[in-house]
Amino acid sequence: MSPAVAVGLDGSPESLAAVDWAAREALLSRAELRIVHAGDQPPYDHESVPRPAHMLLDVRDSLMDRHPGLPVAVHQVPGPAASALSAVADEARLMVLGTRGPGRAAGLLLGSVARAVVARAQHPVVLVRAGFAATDEHMADPLDAAAPHDDVVVGLDLRDPHDAVLRFAFDAASRRAVPLRVVQGRRHPADRVTVTALRVWREKFPDVEVIEQCVIGTAGSHLADASHDASLVVVGRRRRPAPVGPHIGPVTHAVLRHAVAPVVVVPHE
Repeated sequence: MSPAVAVGLDGSPESLAAVDWAAREALLSRAELRIVHAGDQPPYDHESVPRPAHMLLDVRDSLMDRHPGLPVAVHQVPGPAASALSAVADEARLMVLGTRGPGRAAGLLLGSVARAVVARAQHPVVLVRAGFAATDEHMADPLDAAAPHDDVVVGLDLRDPHDAVLRFAFDAASRRAVPLRVVQGRRHPADRVTVTALRVWREKFPDVEVIEQCVIGTAGSHLADASHDASLVVVGRRRRPAPVGPHIGPVTHAVLRHAVAPVVVVPHE
């Protein structure tokens, strides 16, 4: 796996928002930014968007002007978009895709390509809605530790917490120097569960302030609500395929339908 942050670009507003988010993430993690155009994706608007090669170079040059020192590579990859971007996602540390956002008839943060990549990818995938900007997460300067940043939010299954999800969430909060809000779903108000995994990650990331939020019922709607004042929402997806193909899971699907902030889907065993 490469330490690069990869992002899909087709010239649409949502893909341009994803590129901006991915650039800030690459800066935070001191990684290369890899901008990818999939072979069969037509430009968003053929009358106003240049051909893919020119589009990639224009976006690269703009980013390098705004973020001197950020290593940026551009690639055109052949094949259908879903399979091509899934392959890119499996080679990168993180894949970033743009989405149209909640409230559309299709429901989600998920078009067919994004859904396929999220369901297949072996590494984390971030979905960024159209119109999302640096000011939305108070990250005008991602390297300015004094600048205010919104919390990172993570959904935690008390019955089956997963280290991959918690590792990503704690690391993201640490790099942003923000609190980590842990949303825990409970079936009954009297439920009490000691989460050893959470204590372990607190010890590994002592700089991260942890805010525990216990909610009744499934966490999906609560995570979507929490996304309104979050810089990032972290959820998990089990790698095991369902009988009819890869499965996202009901909580993650609910978050993807309604979240406002970028959502990262972390695959786990």
